[in-house]
Amino acid sequence: MLKHEDLTREIIGAAIEVHRHLGPGLLESAYEKCLLRELAPRGLKYETQVPLRVSYKGEDLDCGYRLDVIVENLVVLELKSVSDVTDVHKAQLLTYLKLSAKPVGLLLNFNTEVMRHGILRMVM
Repeated sequence: MLKHEDLTREIIGAAIEVHRHLGPGLLESAYEKCLLRELAPRGLKYETQVPLRVSYKGEDLDCGYRLDVIVENLVVLELKSVSDVTDVHKAQLLTYLKLSAKPVGLLLNFNTEVMRHGILRMVM
């Protein structure tokens, strides 16, 4: 099994490859489908649109939240295609990590000229 650093490096490489071919300006759903096609040949297992329950006062509630992608049951991917990543986007990923009890998250904003400028890594 890959370490978190190696795993996130592989995921980032896949995201850069998608961005290299598509560029900015598409919907998040297009980037998600293409990213999955890059993860599979790398031998990475993933789940998409994973339901995320909210625990409130000891009760798990289905509030309609979904994680975009979870890779190797460790890394949460939050995909964006926005002009600017805001503090709300960052807080969203951090909350998703807490609720899912996953150790690492990547916020990948594909709406940038250079993909490396659209990557934020968070660790719990």
